[in-house]
Amino acid sequence: MDKRVTTIYDRYGEALRYLVVGGLTTVINIVLFFSLTHLGTAWFWANIVAWVLSVLFAFIANKKLVFGAADMTPRTVVKEAVSFFTLRGASLLADTAILFVGLTLLHGSPIMSK
Repeated sequence: MDKRVTTIYDRYGEALRYLVVGGLTTVINIVLFFSLTHLGTAWFWANIVAWVLSVLFAFIANKKLVFGAADMTPRTVVKEAVSFFTLRGASLLADTAILFVGLTLLHGSPIMSK
């Protein structure tokens, strides 16, 4: 049994770590968004802050935990971070558009819109 688990982890470990980090990134985004809106922050700014912090977490966790990157020189980290945040920009635009429709146009609740 133990050998089978090790074999599965050796084969799928990176994918499993990637899924866990992605799930945690989503949880961080949602918790931050609801916390900030509960404290009175406008939904737009709460969404921006939640996105930035959750994507920052995803970048660091993916770099260190998922892919085990060894190159941590400032030049490499900045280059990869710019690329990572740029590619994730579409998710921010989609999330903002969905929240705008749900909260502003339809006057829905934040929990249903997010």
